[in-house]
Amino acid sequence: MGWIAGPIALVAFSLVTLFTSYLLADCYRAADGTRNYIYKDAGKNYLGGIKYKFCAIFQYSYLFGVTIGYTITTAISLVAMKKAICFHKHGHDHDYALSNNPFIILFGLIEIVLSQVPNFHKLAFLSYIAAIMSFGYASIGKPVDKDYSGEEKMWSCFAAIGNIAFAYAFAVVLIEIQDTIRSGPPESKVMKRASTAGILISAIFYLLCGMLGYAAFGNDALGNFLTGYGFYEPYWLVFMAN
Repeated sequence: MGWIAGPIALVAFSLVTLFTSYLLADCYRAADGTRNYIYKDAGKNYLGGIKYKFCAIFQYSYLFGVTIGYTITTAISLVAMKKAICFHKHGHDHDYALSNNPFIILFGLIEIVLSQVPNFHKLAFLSYIAAIMSFGYASIGKPVDKDYSGEEKMWSCFAAIGNIAFAYAFAVVLIEIQDTIRSGPPESKVMKRASTAGILISAIFYLLCGMLGYAAFGNDALGNFLTGYGFYEPYWLVFMAN
């Protein structure tokens, strides 16, 4: 996307997400002080009529799409882990075909099982693990050479915008997250502070990754350098990153 459009897109998406997060934080409690436990409740209280049903359809459709994205991405990373070991043993030219489908099914089954855990939101250690993982793979990856035609560059720009939007996918479940905050200080203030910190750190990280990578390699970078095998060794690092 270049030096101008790229950083602008990153900053714009983070600001829009921050603004949205603030609005949703204020929507958690209705004017009479009652809680809106889920996104649809807030839509019903503030919009009324049939509009809240459209909000619910949008949210569930979005969650459905995001879940598909994470499931496929996870499967691709699991395959990359197996391939990393195979390439280390048999060489980088070894043709190691492996389907993503079994891993998609496996991860989907794990998601179904985990979704049945009572009080899943109280498993705070999962959030810490997720944060460590995010910093980990973003620190390990590095871009590599790749040539693009004009048409490929255009689609890569669209893909880049989609990736940026996907990176801020959490906003659609903020009210559900806010409902897990214990009473005490106003929940909206706590949520706004958390959203500000999270989005600020994410935006800085995305800017550093994007700008440093672009400064080093320009357009010659793989879309996913951990699963596209931009680098093979040390294989244990590729394995750990995935």
